[in-house]
Amino acid sequence: MAIHMPRIIKKSSTTQDVPKGHCAVYVGEEQKKRFVIPISFLNQPSFQDLLSQAEEEFGFDHPMGGLTIPCKEDVFINLTSRLRN
Repeated sequence: MAIHMPRIIKKSSTTQDVPKGHCAVYVGEEQKKRFVIPISFLNQPSFQDLLSQAEEEFGFDHPMGGLTIPCKEDVFINLTSRLRN
């Protein structure tokens, strides 16, 4: 399954904000917080589930200008911590 990746850097940001091999995502239910994650996370099944939820809720054209994931920040941090190990 191919994933269409939206523009992940806000227009006011520069590419220096995101290191090579990483992407920026916005996480949260009400208040969105920006995280920079390794691109390799995008291939993980648990992260794919979050991407599916994001597509259902926001589509791939969101006003934040980047990939927005509709989950609690602590859930996202827990998931990315497990993926790092």
